[in-house]
Amino acid sequence: MRLAGKSALVAGAGQTPGDTIGNGRAMSTLFAREGASVLCVDRVLARAEETVAAIEGEGGVASAFEADVTDASSCKAAVEAAVSRYGGLDILVNNVGIGAGGDGPAHVADDAAFDRILNVNLKGAWLMTKAAIPALRNRCGAIVNISSLASIAGATMIAYEVSKAAMNRMTLSVAASNAKHGVRCNAILPGFMDTPMAIATVSEARGVDPAKLREQRNAMVPLGGKMGDGWDTAYAALFLASDEAKFITGVLLPVDGGMSTRVG
Repeated sequence: MRLAGKSALVAGAGQTPGDTIGNGRAMSTLFAREGASVLCVDRVLARAEETVAAIEGEGGVASAFEADVTDASSCKAAVEAAVSRYGGLDILVNNVGIGAGGDGPAHVADDAAFDRILNVNLKGAWLMTKAAIPALRNRCGAIVNISSLASIAGATMIAYEVSKAAMNRMTLSVAASNAKHGVRCNAILPGFMDTPMAIATVSEARGVDPAKLREQRNAMVPLGGKMGDGWDTAYAALFLASDEAKFITGVLLPVDGGMSTRVG
């Protein structure tokens, strides 16, 4: 019960269909298991409702909310829903993120894809953060941003890499400007994760069979030669969201099986 009595808003709590669990669903489920009341927010309401059903099936407390993080009024409505349903807001998780066809190295990336990815991955996180900060200040709350190892390493997805690098900087800025109000802000940098979105997006972009892609990605992970999964992200987020991390802010935490040790 590490989050007993707390309320959490997880943006991106649904997931791409697949046979593994995504970061958003894993974090929402784990937070509820640890005592939080969770508002599961997603652009596709049915996906958020699936996460809620899984949580309630375990006896947890959760509800679904449909919102588009690229729309400021939608973000505000989501925060208001969390406060109304659960009496306040203690935790915000910015987990919405996309890759898109048309991304690629700088010399070939498509203009429209670049704009869309930055609008969702960066501006969406900022709009949700902006909407949530007043409520979080009332409860000395915590923000957990889901960035990526691609923010510090990579060469094939300029828009995605830049969006996540900017999220890192946003994390530090929000941490610095809200520390005096007791609000903490940290980011997780997942490496290769076996999640539906990661496998589906990359396999489609590269034209590689998902099984073959998993084999290739596993071989690149130093720790055990195997990718992580949504639960690895979730346990890191649980720590950063909990009072156990009450003196930690402005941290960019790799959760990557040692892949970042090869950077630099």
